Amino acid sequence: MLRSDDPRAARASDCTGPLAEILERHPRLAEYSVTASGTDWLELELTVGSILFAFPSLWADPDRLAPHLAAVRTGRLMLVVFGTDDDLARNGLDILLNGAGAIALPIPLSATRIAHAVDNARERLAFNAHAADAQMHSRRDRYELDELASIGRALSAERDIDRLLALVLAKTRHLTGADAGTVYVVEYDPAGGRRLRFKVAQNDSVLLDLPTGSIPVSEHSVVGRCVVSREVIHIPDLYRLDEPSEGNNPWGFRHNRALDEATGYQTRSVLSVPLTSAKNEVIGVIQLINRKRRAHQRLSAPTDFEQEVLEFDEHARDLATTVASQAGVALENAALYSEITALFEGFVRASVTAIEQRDPTTSGHSQRVADFTLGLARAADRVEQGPLAAFRLTADDERQIEYAALLHDFGKVAVREDVLLKAKKLYEPERQILLARFDYVRANTIADAERRKVRALSELNGVAARDALTSIDRELAAAQAEYDDLLAFILAANEPTVLASGSFERLDDIARKTYRDPRGNERPLLTPGEVTSLQIRRGSLTAAERVEIESHVVHTYEFLKRIPWGRQLAGVPEIAGAHHEKLDGSGYPNRIYSGAIPVAARMMAIADIYDALTAADRPYKRAVPLDTALAILEDEVKAGKCDPDLFRLFVDARVHERGRGS
Repeated sequence: MLRSDDPRAARASDCTGPLAEILERHPRLAEYSVTASGTDWLELELTVGSILFAFPSLWADPDRLAPHLAAVRTGRLMLVVFGTDDDLARNGLDILLNGAGAIALPIPLSATRIAHAVDNARERLAFNAHAADAQMHSRRDRYELDELASIGRALSAERDIDRLLALVLAKTRHLTGADAGTVYVVEYDPAGGRRLRFKVAQNDSVLLDLPTGSIPVSEHSVVGRCVVSREVIHIPDLYRLDEPSEGNNPWGFRHNRALDEATGYQTRSVLSVPLTSAKNEVIGVIQLINRKRRAHQRLSAPTDFEQEVLEFDEHARDLATTVASQAGVALENAALYSEITALFEGFVRASVTAIEQRDPTTSGHSQRVADFTLGLARAADRVEQGPLAAFRLTADDERQIEYAALLHDFGKVAVREDVLLKAKKLYEPERQILLARFDYVRANTIADAERRKVRALSELNGVAARDALTSIDRELAAAQAEYDDLLAFILAANEPTVLASGSFERLDDIARKTYRDPRGNERPLLTPGEVTSLQIRRGSLTAAERVEIESHVVHTYEFLKRIPWGRQLAGVPEIAGAHHEKLDGSGYPNRIYSGAIPVAARMMAIADIYDALTAADRPYKRAVPLDTALAILEDEVKAGKCDPDLFRLFVDARVHERGRGS
């Protein structure tokens, strides 16, 4: 700090006045104005910044000089110091000046030198401003390029059309500073022509309901004209369309302010950009509304729309067009993806219909198994602890599990229909033949009795003949009762229930009984094949038929693996093909053990068994109560065949209740 008796302090007070006079009188400096001054400093404002003229009493004080040096380093202030060579060297200011880029002038003051210093400072300030502006534009360009790249990645990853359109609109509004916007999608009217349907609407200032319905594509609306002309339509201010200005409204639009008046929100600047597909077809329109001067500013009062809303400048239009060019292809891809998904979904549903038409007795089974399996998978996804904590479910996983469950029985189309639909131990034609055989034996027994009666009447008289007839009738009745009893037992054994004790032996005994056919040949009352079928301990299938039924899993796998499922659904064949495998290796078709069975297949195994037990549409068995079905499943778990953790979750999460009836 200079003392008051320091001669430099006196020079400062002597120089400030002359400096101001030079700045005011010099013809090259008169255009600039002095904005502030003190006893030892003076600030001159230029068009590109300011100059601070400092005398020794200021610049020799480090504390007073520090904030000015900080301002110098921003590039908006130039420092011009006055002093002698001894002053500069003694205070070490020359080092600071070199670092800050300041200018030093000798005392006494020289108008010419000051003018040259101002010119030099102005050039340096202009250079600084240009460099700062270039740096700002560089940062903005880099940010926008990063944003465009980010938008491109996001658009390419999104497959849901509604989310895609919302993303497109949000990103475009962010880049252009638009307060609001709407997206329309072109639809083709079955009656002919095209229509624009509202899909997404966003507004940062007010909460507006999304418009519903669609409007025809025509040149009478802004978005319709955008589709027809395939060009960007920019309206700086809708409220000035009707002003008699040349070229103000070349489209002939009229702005209906009814909605604005109802909501208080004014639609001023508008930018409509077509969304074009890879085939160069306009498939939608992004309409941006009210570009704002300040992004955070909400528009509510009428003055807000007058003061804050800008037109969409060329840079904003270029950004919107760039995003729209990406969005058009992304929208087309998403629509194509949606169509392919719908096609695939239709194929899967049609396949399920084919399965159920082949075997109407299990109608609804595939869908119920899919519901149970998905319910169990979603419950497992929520587990945070234990063996299932690592299981996580994505949207692709859900679709993969659903398709595998829906198609898990598709291989039944390759199984013989009579085996597939076999409800009793004997096929219906076999049962009819057996009934006809017993009818023949019964009729033959009656005919034989009648022949014996004729012979008795011809050979005997009186009491002897009467006794003979009575004996024949008694024998006939006993034979008929025996046949009825045998047939009733056989028909009971034909039911797909557990055979009672002793049934095997009795069937063998019946098979040893014979009769004579019309040609007189001796035949067994039951054929070996009938005995084999009737002696099935449980269900309706023989061992050979069960193997044939079980082969449906192999057919399912072979069929499904021929389908190009893609990476997201590649596991469908393996999951569907393993749903009858057991943890202990006793399942089929490959007898694999727990570690090789996909988790989704283990889930499906529980769902499949549960539905088979509780289904009320099976003609060969009754539906068991829910508690009984769960008890049977628990026995499977205890036997080491089904996954205990998944079964417990199936019960605890009440999946077995939610899936029923869907």
